[in-house]
Amino acid sequence: MAISNIQLGKQGISDNFIKTLKNHFKKHELVKIHALKSAGHDKENVKEYCKELLDKLGKNYTARVIGFTIVLKKWRKKVR
Repeated sequence: MAISNIQLGKQGISDNFIKTLKNHFKKHELVKIHALKSAGHDKENVKEYCKELLDKLGKNYTARVIGFTIVLKKWRKKVR
């Protein structure tokens, strides 16, 4: 299973971040997003980032928050 790592910095979730994330999913099944201190190093902020990512990416993605890391997975079949 191919895993990619991305860091989420002080700019937060921008359009460029979403484009980069989608490019990573072309080659990898899982993407781990590590929230840096500059992104608001609080577990509640990380949960909000997770919800925002799922809203912007669509229904084919699922996420899990582990500490200050968001693990995203893209499903091949559409999730209902």
